[in-house]
Amino acid sequence: MTSLTALLSKWPLVRQIRERKDGTGLEAMSEKTRVMHARTDDAQVARSICPYCGVGCGQLVYHKNGKLISIEGDPESPISQGNLCPKGAASYQLLTHSRRETKMKYRAPRAKEWTEISLERAMEMVAERVWESRKRAFVRQIDGSNINHTTAICHLGGATLDNEENYLIKKLFTAGLGMVCVSNQARI
Repeated sequence: MTSLTALLSKWPLVRQIRERKDGTGLEAMSEKTRVMHARTDDAQVARSICPYCGVGCGQLVYHKNGKLISIEGDPESPISQGNLCPKGAASYQLLTHSRRETKMKYRAPRAKEWTEISLERAMEMVAERVWESRKRAFVRQIDGSNINHTTAICHLGGATLDNEENYLIKKLFTAGLGMVCVSNQARI
């Protein structure tokens, strides 16, 4: 067999003609294609819900050796039936993009540069500012009636919070801090 004949016999089209196949089976594939496999093969999968809005589309999160491999729509989801909107379909890039910020950053008033701070320090700063705003604008009584509220701070909840989480947030922020402006993003 000449080298040209050997080369031609490797082509899927020649194999289809020789074996009288219709080109819909393995004969249509090259050896390289036959040995390929999906990146999600042998990965673990976790069911999740898209975090972008209140619809709650199902997602399949594929991971292998502690590394995220892929995020796809869950065909078994009764809500989305495997479909994702453009934002949901971009979830993988949101989590793996090389320019994703993973550290807390703070820019002091009138500063031109951001500085990295610890998560603990960032949480302390938020708590201090919420408490100071509450103290500064807290109204105990108006015309002898107990009011016990502040309009200086508010809370906007995420769209994927469930009823129980929203209930606890409402109780914490209204009874605990006296907020009168507590809202949620899920208004579909």
